[in-house]
Amino acid sequence: MNDAEKSRLRKVIAARLAELDEENALGREGQSTVTLDQQSVGRLSRQDALLSQSMAKATQARRDQEAMRLRQALERLESEDFGYCEDCGEEIAAKRLAFDPSVTRCISCASG
Repeated sequence: MNDAEKSRLRKVIAARLAELDEENALGREGQSTVTLDQQSVGRLSRQDALLSQSMAKATQARRDQEAMRLRQALERLESEDFGYCEDCGEEIAAKRLAFDPSVTRCISCASG
């Protein structure tokens, strides 16, 4: 992988990390504590609020995982290991890395 491709992938990763930060800011409200005041909210509305809170927390966990994988990809980008399958050692296809720069396995090993 040449320096131009690495530079392009760094930009892609940085852009996605910025998107995740924006999504995190928007998702914080949905994770707030649900009030259980029966006078202001009915039982079904509280259950709906608890379900929404649970979904927001699960979405946050997925965003955190993706951000962690992207940061790890940035670290690997600086090493000679980036772009090579961790299982078989073959080069990962450029289109696969362009789609998801955090992948660590070639399509053969990932599907096998």
